[in-house]
Amino acid sequence: MTTATDTPARATSGQLATFRLDGDLYGVEVEHVQEVLRSQKLTRVPLAPPAVAGLINLRGQVVTAIELRERLGRRPRPADTDAVVIVVRLHGEAVSLLVDSIADVVDVDAADFEAPPDTLDGQARELIRGAYKLDGQLLLALDVQKAVGA
Repeated sequence: MTTATDTPARATSGQLATFRLDGDLYGVEVEHVQEVLRSQKLTRVPLAPPAVAGLINLRGQVVTAIELRERLGRRPRPADTDAVVIVVRLHGEAVSLLVDSIADVVDVDAADFEAPPDTLDGQARELIRGAYKLDGQLLLALDVQKAVGA
């Protein structure tokens, strides 16, 4: 019997919106993506967890910005580079993910889905559903709900 936490049960075919983070390629299901924005002004939140980069004003709506580098245990973004904002919608709420750059929307096939690579550990392993092999590169499928703490 498979459960929702079994990796094979979470393999899907469809489209992923991809982005780069610290040199690696990640993807989220396109149905979660509301929009992609260039760097936005952040308002810091006192005493917030390190992964909460701050709040952004999205046309009058206050949206939490999650620093994916922090959530995935990666090096901090270089001070001279701006983040790209991916606004995702989960359970009717908008949350923004800060990434290095946006890439393409790609078609993925469940047959190409594999368990997360052994090289992932700690926080990153918990947030990655698995990987798809694409033309000489690995696409890491991000579990959006876990990444935003939903």
